[in-house]
Amino acid sequence: MYKRQNLFFLIFFCCFAAFLQAQNRGSSFEIKGSVKGEDNREPISGVTVTTSSGSYTVTNGLGEFKIKAIIGDELMFESASFETVTHVVKSSEDVDVRVRDYIPESKTSSAASKSRNTTSIQQLLDSANSYKKTDIEKSIDFVTKAIVQIGKNGDKTLLSKSYTTLGEIYQYHKQYDLAINSFKESLLAHESIKTELLLAQSYLANKEYKNAQSLFSALANKGTLSSFQKAQVYEGLGDVNKGLGATDKAIENYTLGLNLAKTKSITPKITDLNSKIADAYAADNQLEEAEEYYDNSLELSKNEAPQRAVQEKEKVADFYNKRNEYDKEVSLRKKSLEDLKDISAPQKRVAKTSGVNAGSDSISSQRIKYKIGNALLSQQKYDQAIPYLQESIVEAGVDDDLVVQKDATRKLSEVYKYQGDFDKALETYQEYVSIVDTLYVRKEQEISRATRLNREIATKQNRISGLEKERELYQSKYDLVLTSEQLVERQKWLIYSLVFGMLLLGLTTYFFYRSNKQQKLANNLLALKSLRSQMNPHFIFNALNSVNNYIAKSDERSANRYLSEFSTLMRAVLENSEEDFIPLTKEIELLELYTKLEHSRFSDKFDYEIKIDKDIDVASYQIPPMLLQPYIENAIWHGLRYKDEKGFLMVDVKNKTKNSIEITISDNGIGRKRSAELKTSNQKKQKSKGMGNIKKRIDILNDMYKDKVDVFITDYKEDGTGTKVSFLLKKDQ
Repeated sequence: MYKRQNLFFLIFFCCFAAFLQAQNRGSSFEIKGSVKGEDNREPISGVTVTTSSGSYTVTNGLGEFKIKAIIGDELMFESASFETVTHVVKSSEDVDVRVRDYIPESKTSSAASKSRNTTSIQQLLDSANSYKKTDIEKSIDFVTKAIVQIGKNGDKTLLSKSYTTLGEIYQYHKQYDLAINSFKESLLAHESIKTELLLAQSYLANKEYKNAQSLFSALANKGTLSSFQKAQVYEGLGDVNKGLGATDKAIENYTLGLNLAKTKSITPKITDLNSKIADAYAADNQLEEAEEYYDNSLELSKNEAPQRAVQEKEKVADFYNKRNEYDKEVSLRKKSLEDLKDISAPQKRVAKTSGVNAGSDSISSQRIKYKIGNALLSQQKYDQAIPYLQESIVEAGVDDDLVVQKDATRKLSEVYKYQGDFDKALETYQEYVSIVDTLYVRKEQEISRATRLNREIATKQNRISGLEKERELYQSKYDLVLTSEQLVERQKWLIYSLVFGMLLLGLTTYFFYRSNKQQKLANNLLALKSLRSQMNPHFIFNALNSVNNYIAKSDERSANRYLSEFSTLMRAVLENSEEDFIPLTKEIELLELYTKLEHSRFSDKFDYEIKIDKDIDVASYQIPPMLLQPYIENAIWHGLRYKDEKGFLMVDVKNKTKNSIEITISDNGIGRKRSAELKTSNQKKQKSKGMGNIKKRIDILNDMYKDKVDVFITDYKEDGTGTKVSFLLKKDQ
């Protein structure tokens, strides 16, 4: 029992904490802050500050701002003076933005003049925004004055901002074709993510779905979007696909936007996208899925402004009406009436839908009561329907809402008729006819006003277009004069540049060829030196093995004699180690000494002979040092040493041609194939460094000295025994 009580309190505490968090997220608060230069603390005025929940303001002359926000909102700071900055709201603390390397325009007199002009234009655009909803003519006039003041060669950023403001005015009043033209002009002057997004939304509102889809898709691939803008792009792609009838794609894009909004805590978009997903499912007749998402949007809208909550309730109520679920519809609409009581009097009418696709009618108390009465009438609950219809008629009369008054009066007449009270039905119907007549006259007046307004808008738009064409023409003439003055000078410099470039290219090619040749020679010399340095330790290691063998046998005299002869050999080797070539006579002396040393160790294994043709002028030939020794070493260690009977090693030097000799090293040992079979597994894994280095040295030397040395290795006998190594050595020309 005690555990159950604890569990109950735990669940209650979690629910209460979640409720407090939701309340905290939903309530808005004021954030203060400033935008200044980081180094000089100069205030930056005219910076646009917006929140992802829709609030908007501009920094004043001191660079300061105040704005309403909620937890999770994304603040965006936009200005022509620096790159766009974003900040996620986590508390009500002040937000101060510091801009690096900011240079105030007022530092120079010309900059000061420009700053005053910018401030004046900004004031005109602010005035245009203030009249945007109430007086379209005044609003357009202010934008026109701003464009004129910018002038023919004015600031492109300000010009772009002016056309964007004009487009927003047209967009608000549903003049989407004019809005599209204005946004295009704005983008020609200066590209902006905000303007591109507005253009895409205007395409969508004007049902130019392909253009809207193309622009939204391009925006989706840009990495400079804020989280709120990216959510708007996904929402726009969803709206486009819904308009094209591709419900699955619409839901897919809405869901992407919803996931992003949840991740980044963009609260208003979470509600909107849940609602739009529900709309898409409802349009596709997937009613269960639609109801699930409508329930989500209703729950989420409770934490938003009352206007948004009413808006969502009415949308879901319309959904229930189409499904003939009148009890649910009536219940929701009654809650909407209660919410409207909490809204201040000037805001009693709520836009039916948000964004550029807002409907022509709005949500009001009289309209909701009319719909409640209509739903009750559909259930034949006449007595309950009458009070709602009567109240709707009275409130519509007070608000001069003739459309609702007309519809409610006609429905009330039908109710009386169904009840059999024909006198009241006739009386009410006559009132309906009277309202229709009044409405007809008013509609004619509205049409006349709209026609006049359209003419005035067209006139103002033509004036703006004329100003733009004049500006373009002036700019074209200026550019043409400037081009013609500079053309001759440019041609002259072009010819000089081409001649200089050709000379420079020739010199570069020559120096590159020479440098490459020198570099190749240096690399070859370095490689030879490296290989020679590897040959000497290899030779010393093998020779010391021989000394170690005598010591192991306790043959001190032989060891001493061997070391004495070995030191003589090493002295000669070290003297020649830095040379690429040495006289052949020195190389033969080294071979005789080395072979003698090896024979003293393996005297029972082989005899040897070094034979030199008497007709050869040995001193006239040059050979790389230590070139022949590894092959003699191989013949002894891998051929003759393993032979059962005593073998023979022959070194024969004879003439080949007039300018070349052939040096042959042959042995009648066990042969290469048999030697390979006798190798241990460890020996097979390790390649002979001596042989590898000899091959590399010969390749490099032949590259440097034009094929001076050739080497050929064959079997000594046809049965594979013995080995014969032939060197072809050419005389220096």
